[in-house]
Amino acid sequence: MEPKHDLPSWPEAAPRLVAVAAGREMADLVIRGGRWVNVHSREVLDGHDIAVAAGRIAFVGPSAAHCTGPGTEVIEAAGRYMIPGLCDGHMHVESGMLTPAEFAAAVIPHGTTTMFADPHEIANVLGLAGVRMMHDEALMQPVNLFMQMPSCAPSAPGLETTGFAISAADVAEAMTWPGIVGLGEMMNFPGVIAGDPQMLAEIAATQRAGKTVGGHYASPDLGLPFAAYVAGGPADDHEGTVEADAVARVRQGMRAMLRLGSAWYDVERQITAITERGLDPRNFILCTDDCHSGTLVDEGHMNRVVRHAIACGCDPLVALQMATINTATHFGMERELGSLTPGRRADVILTPDLRTLPVEHVIARGRTVARDGRLLVDCPHYDWPAAARATVRLGKRLGAGDFAIAAPEGANSVTARVIGVVENQAPTRALTAELAVTDGRVEPDEGQDVAQIALVERHRATGGVVNGFVSGFGYRGRMAMASTVAHDSHHMIVVGTDRAMMAAAANRLGEIGGGITVWKDGAELAVVPLPIAGLMSDSPAAEVAAQAGAMMRAMAECGCTLNNAYMQHSLLALVVIPELRISDLGLVDVTRFELTGLFQ
Repeated sequence: MEPKHDLPSWPEAAPRLVAVAAGREMADLVIRGGRWVNVHSREVLDGHDIAVAAGRIAFVGPSAAHCTGPGTEVIEAAGRYMIPGLCDGHMHVESGMLTPAEFAAAVIPHGTTTMFADPHEIANVLGLAGVRMMHDEALMQPVNLFMQMPSCAPSAPGLETTGFAISAADVAEAMTWPGIVGLGEMMNFPGVIAGDPQMLAEIAATQRAGKTVGGHYASPDLGLPFAAYVAGGPADDHEGTVEADAVARVRQGMRAMLRLGSAWYDVERQITAITERGLDPRNFILCTDDCHSGTLVDEGHMNRVVRHAIACGCDPLVALQMATINTATHFGMERELGSLTPGRRADVILTPDLRTLPVEHVIARGRTVARDGRLLVDCPHYDWPAAARATVRLGKRLGAGDFAIAAPEGANSVTARVIGVVENQAPTRALTAELAVTDGRVEPDEGQDVAQIALVERHRATGGVVNGFVSGFGYRGRMAMASTVAHDSHHMIVVGTDRAMMAAAANRLGEIGGGITVWKDGAELAVVPLPIAGLMSDSPAAEVAAQAGAMMRAMAECGCTLNNAYMQHSLLALVVIPELRISDLGLVDVTRFELTGLFQ
C-alpha cells in the first residue's frame, strides 16, 4: 500500500504563500487575535494573527485583514496563546500497544502534531517488511508521524535471537523511503565502541543520506567508552538519568533528550543542567520514549512532558522550545515544522495558559483536528496482512515442567542470581538470593520478594524456555503474568510464583496471537489482546487503555505496588541496559555483555 501525501512542499506552495502574504490572494484560514509564542526569539507577542494557505503558514503579524476574504475560515484566538504543535523527539508507537493510526488518534487531542518514532519493536518480529508497514500507515495520518529505520535487531548480537535481523543493506534501502528521517537508537553501544563494521556501516549509510543518527548510550561510564561512542556518529541520547549525563552529552555536541514516559522519570534529575547550571537549552529535547495507552488517554502525551518540565523549574518558553523548534532543528526540519513562522506546516495549538497547558484547539496542516479534547478527523488504517497477525509460534503446548528450575545435584539450597527491578527506571540491579530446593527444584521465595521469570521463544516454534528469578514486583500467592511485548527481541516474558499458572498464561497468549495476560489462583484476571505482531492492537486507544487498566489492577491484586509495573515487566529482556537481563540464550550480565549462570 502506498502512503498518501496531501501537503504540498514549501517550493510547491511558495507562489500561493507569497501571494497571500502580499495580500494578492486570500488565505484559507486565519487565526485571529492571539498571543504569538515565538520559539525562535523566545517571546510572547500579543495581538497577532496567523494566515494559512495550502496547509502552511503564509503570514504572521498584528493583522491579517489584508488576506482575509469572504471564503477565509476565521478562528478567533480571543487572546489565547498560539503555540507550535508539540513534537516528540524519540518514541515507540508500539509501546502504546496501538497501531500508528490509533496512536495518532490518541495524542492529537493532546496537541502532539509531530512524532519521530523508532519502530524497532516490530522490526524484531517482522523485519524490514514490518518497518515498511509502520512507515506506510504513519504517512497516512493527518499529523506528522516520521519513522527512523531501526538499527539494532538484534540489539546485542550473540546475546539474543530475534525473529528477523536488520542489516546495513536494509538501512540503506530504508533511507530512500519518503517517511524515514534517520537511524533509530543505536543500542549496540559496545559494538560502536569496538568499531563493529555493521554498526558503523549503518551509521555511514544514514549520514550519506543526510539524515540523523539516533543514540542510546545506556552506561554510566562517561570516560573513554563514551568518547568512542560519540566519535562513531550518534547525534542524540535519551538514556541519561542524572545531570552529569545531560551535561556530558551536550558538551560533546549531542542533543540530550530528557524523557518522561509511563515509567521513565528522567527529566527532573537532568533539567537542572538548564535551570541551575545555566547551560544553553538549545541542545536539550523533551521526549516520551515509551507511553502505554492508559497514560495517553488519562494523562496526556507531550503536553504532559512540557507541564512536568515546567513544574521542575523550567521556564515555560524554554520548555516549549525543547518540545518544538529544538526537536525540528535536530532532525534537519527547522524549515518545515516546529515554529509558527512562514512556510512551516500550520501546526498550531490554542491554549489559555502556558504553565498548565490545557489544549483547547489543535490545528494540523491548516485544518482543525481536535477541540476540547475531542478528535475531529479520521486516522486511516493500513490493511495489516495475515502474516502480521500470526506471529506467536510456541511449537508445543507448555506445561508446568517447562518452568521447573533444576537445582545442582544434592543441593538443599542455592545462591541464585536475581534480576532486581528498579521503580521508574530502565536499569535493573544484579542481585543474589539464597533459595530453597524442594524435590530437586529451586523454589521462588515470597518472603524475599523473589518470583520466577521465564523467557519463552515465540518466533521460530523451538519450544525453548529459559528460566530465572526476578525481584521487586511484590507478588503474593499463586499468580502468573505473561506478555509478548518483551523489549527488544519480543519473545514472551512470563513472571510468576506458580509454574502451572505460568504455563497457562503462556499458552493463552499462544491462542490469541499475543498480548498480555494476568492469572491468579488458576483463573485469568485480565487480558490485553495485541494481535498485530504480538505488540499492537488496532482497536481504539480508549478500549485498549481500559484493558490495560484492568491489567494493571490485576497486577496490583497479585500484590504489585510498583508505578507502571507493566513497563518494568516488558523490559526484563532488554539486553542492552545494565545490569542483569534474560534472553532466549540465558541470563545476560549487561555490565560485561556476556551470558552468565543462574547459580553462583
